[in-house]
Amino acid sequence: MAPGTDLAGVSERIEALLGELADPGASAPDTAAELVRALMEFYGGGLARIVELLGEQDRDLLGTLAADPVVTGLLVLHDLHPQSTHERVAAALEEIRPYLGAHAGDVELLGIDEQGIVRLRLTGNCDGCPSSTITAKYAIEKAVRDAAPEIEDIDVAGVAEPGPTAPADAGPASDGRQLLPLTTLECPVPEPR
Repeated sequence: MAPGTDLAGVSERIEALLGELADPGASAPDTAAELVRALMEFYGGGLARIVELLGEQDRDLLGTLAADPVVTGLLVLHDLHPQSTHERVAAALEEIRPYLGAHAGDVELLGIDEQGIVRLRLTGNCDGCPSSTITAKYAIEKAVRDAAPEIEDIDVAGVAEPGPTAPADAGPASDGRQLLPLTTLECPVPEPR
């Protein structure tokens, strides 16, 4: 919301739009869309003022509020978050690093482009296991999306795709081990009491 927005005027416009929606002859979809825009502007203006006051009085409280997932979403929606997208993504990657380190891997933030695509690169070998690498990729993506809900996409380079799985009747593996066929076990379902 632009600084100096006339919130009293926006409030009056909201009242007028609500009145128009009550009129059976009004164009409800257009009026409803304008009402949503006006409400967003009104709440955004109030939120901007809260952030401004907190920034002047209590930076720690603002940081605590900004760390909350619901509040983060609201702050991002109104372009009021005290940290940039880059800072929040970098912090999320720092939090996920211990997990990646347990798999002999790491992640590098290459950048965030104009379209909102976060570019990352996995490094290390994640124990050489493609499925472990895929699991790490999903953990990274969740952490980044939670920290920066405004991003459009995440591109992770260095992800090893899992190879095809052998059919159950494949016989010996290429290294001479015998593959065991998978069978479906039928488990009885208990009767309701």
